[in-house]
Amino acid sequence: MNISKNSVVSFHYKLSDNDGTVLDSSDGRDPFAYLQGVGMIVPGLEAQMEGKGKGDKFTAVVTPEQGYGEFNKDLVQQVPLDRFGEQKVEAGMQFQAGEHSVVTVKEVKDGKVLVDGNHPLAGVTLNFDVEVTDVREATQEELEHGHVHGEGGHQH
Repeated sequence: MNISKNSVVSFHYKLSDNDGTVLDSSDGRDPFAYLQGVGMIVPGLEAQMEGKGKGDKFTAVVTPEQGYGEFNKDLVQQVPLDRFGEQKVEAGMQFQAGEHSVVTVKEVKDGKVLVDGNHPLAGVTLNFDVEVTDVREATQEELEHGHVHGEGGHQH
């Protein structure tokens, strides 16, 4: 069976940037499982998975536009430290900023906090080394819930 809309796909991966720095990997873990065609993985990788089958190995190069977006300098802002109340604030910390937004603290200096609302991989070309380990039809329940159940997927 080849990967198509509503397939359950399991795969191992190594994600690196253009400099070869490994950003993430499934090494030592179970394969990642997802439902094809519902936006569970970045669009550029999902598009390149289409048509592949169990045992296929390939490299998918995903541009920022098809990954986590271009870096938006307007999402980098300075805010007064007192906006964080009594909470300790230091570089690297992340805070919820609204219902669907997370900011990362880049710097704390002179009573001001530099925060970045971009995804950490915004502006980065993503290089995925992929090995497809399984492809199967999704169950009706998985389709109704919009995610994979069972091994490597969501457990209820």
